[in-house]
Amino acid sequence: MAEVIGLDTPLFIYLLEDHPRYARRASRILELVRSGKATGVFSAIGMIEILTGPKKRGRGDLAAQYEHHLRNFPNLSVVGLNERIVWIASDLRAKYGITTPDSIHIATAIDFGAGKFVTNDRSLAKVKEMRVVLL
Repeated sequence: MAEVIGLDTPLFIYLLEDHPRYARRASRILELVRSGKATGVFSAIGMIEILTGPKKRGRGDLAAQYEHHLRNFPNLSVVGLNERIVWIASDLRAKYGITTPDSIHIATAIDFGAGKFVTNDRSLAKVKEMRVVLL
C-alpha cells in the first residue's frame, strides 16, 4: 500500500507558480503522489489559500485552472472539515499555538492516516502528533 502524505498549500503554489527556489523540490514530492508511489491528502481550506492569489490579481481564469489541476491531480484527496478534524485541530492550536489554517491542514492529515506532513513552515516542526517534514 502506498504511503499517505499530508501536503501543505505552499507545495502546490511553488509548483503552479514555478517558484525559482522551491518548485523543483515541490515537484519531487508531488511526483510521488502523481505516480501513485504515495497518496496525497490536502485540506479543502488549501483551495481557498491557492485560489485567493489569482483572484486578487483579477485572474479568475487562472484560479479556475488551478482548481481544475488540484481536483484532477492523481492520487490526491481534497478533504473538507468534519467533526474529528475540528477536534484534532483545536487540540493542536491549544497545545502549540499554531494558526487555525495550519492546525486544520495537519489535523486533516492525521485524520486521513498520513504518516507525514510536508510543509515549508518551520514553525510546524514543533508538532509531535505527526512527523513534519520540511521541504
